[in-house]
Amino acid sequence: MSYDVVIVGGGPSGLSAAIRLKQLDPDTSVILLEKGSEIGAHILSGAVLDPSGLDALLPTWRDMDAPIKTEVKEDNFLMLTETGKTKLPNMAMPALMNNHGNYIVSMGNVCRWLAEQAEELGVEIFPGMACSELVYEKDDAGIDRVVGVVAGEFGLNSDGTPGPSYEPGMELRGKYVFLSEGVRGSLSKEIIQKYALSEGHEPQKFGLGLKEIWEVDPANHQEGTITHTMGWPLGNNAGGGSFIYHAENNQVFIGFVVHLNYANPHLSPYEEFQRFKHHPEVAKLLTGGKRVAYGARAISEGGYQSIPKVVFPGGALLGCSAGLVNVPRIKGNHNAMLSGKAAAEAAFEAIKAGREGDELAAYETELRSGPVGKDLKMVRNVKPLWSKYGLWRGLPLGGIDMWWATLLGKPLFGTIRHIKTDAESLEPADQFEPIQYPKPDGVLSFDRLTNVAFSATNHEESQPCHLRLKDTAVPIRVNLATYAEPAQRYCPAGVYEIVEQNNEPKLQINFQNCVHCKTCDIKDPTQNIDWKTPQGGDGPNYPNM
Repeated sequence: MSYDVVIVGGGPSGLSAAIRLKQLDPDTSVILLEKGSEIGAHILSGAVLDPSGLDALLPTWRDMDAPIKTEVKEDNFLMLTETGKTKLPNMAMPALMNNHGNYIVSMGNVCRWLAEQAEELGVEIFPGMACSELVYEKDDAGIDRVVGVVAGEFGLNSDGTPGPSYEPGMELRGKYVFLSEGVRGSLSKEIIQKYALSEGHEPQKFGLGLKEIWEVDPANHQEGTITHTMGWPLGNNAGGGSFIYHAENNQVFIGFVVHLNYANPHLSPYEEFQRFKHHPEVAKLLTGGKRVAYGARAISEGGYQSIPKVVFPGGALLGCSAGLVNVPRIKGNHNAMLSGKAAAEAAFEAIKAGREGDELAAYETELRSGPVGKDLKMVRNVKPLWSKYGLWRGLPLGGIDMWWATLLGKPLFGTIRHIKTDAESLEPADQFEPIQYPKPDGVLSFDRLTNVAFSATNHEESQPCHLRLKDTAVPIRVNLATYAEPAQRYCPAGVYEIVEQNNEPKLQINFQNCVHCKTCDIKDPTQNIDWKTPQGGDGPNYPNM
């Protein structure tokens, strides 16, 4: 089947691109494919939404009954010790860190609403359709260009052979293909490698974001209040921090982000999150409440200098596939929407001019010089300063750099490099003491498998494992021997465990638990794990994350 534009991924960038294409020309044929069981099923974000992207895309959204109701009323930033806190004055923060005028939202619900707007405009949306491979053709110069995707392959046996209920995938072709898969998407990773899109740019950096939704005692609820923290429990083990957002209906979105450039392989981001909830300030909020949802996903943190080339022959990278998160603000949804809008405008002009299958240079230019580039340039040194100098020196240096950028239009320190990938940051286990984490109490803190049940994750067990090992010997021979097999600890869903088989250790992969966070693909020190999209509709089914 042929379309003008094929979009892979039903997040804010893909949906924004679809809407903008139809706004520009209702006769443009657009199909959007989403691997989740429904739009929003795989969306997880904090989220405090900067409405600038939505303002540009749908200026009248405030009159359209959008699920964006809770405006930020109070903005707090705390430094935590194990039992105490220090509140940083808001006046010490650069203006770009101000959250007033932003909204506490469920991005899953925002995306469901955006999908309704797209369908009303005539966009064809197909959830439960995982795109398993790209389709290439050579152009007149003999260069491979992307002409489509294969989507909707079902019924494979565990060994990859067709089962009794096998359905072959459909080939969906487009004049342009937009990849809006989110962080570390499998097709985006293939494209970045094939066309060397990261050449000349810094390596992408990542964090792992873990989130729970709690229904709290009404006496503890302060709708519109947001709090960010740094410090305890991570200390010197890793960079990161937390968010606590008071949404509607006595719900609190509580999350914890761990930067994945940590060195200690004994560290468990999940356990750090569970420990965090026992801080007196947090425990006071949650006592008497109940957890109603859990999930996790990786976050792109490299910033402006890590954005790869975003166009390739026949298509473009959108949103988190390109890495557009503003790290100090913990926001990327506005940039995702703006990237989708910009890509749509570039494709519309190209198609109108009779072009197809080439590079959308106008999109590359707009992304880097327009509002997205301006947003990210101002804060480009914050993450590398945190990484290089740690919390206590990196935080004030990052603040000074942002203040300088705010006042004079460019950061004080120029552009600082990242140099190493997060996988390369891990060091041998024998250089660190193991970390003894407290047992979960089942009230404020929970074991991983219990929490995974609150993500409604499900995978058809007969299908091939979507977590592929390039070399099956490496997990024991290298990762266990040198790094105490960190996959046991960095995975927030208990997918990886070391078991005994015939008196020998073996890595067991429980892929049914996978919440699609992509951390294993990012942090594995030997880069031996390759995350591939599973059968369509499988994975988490987040209700309102």
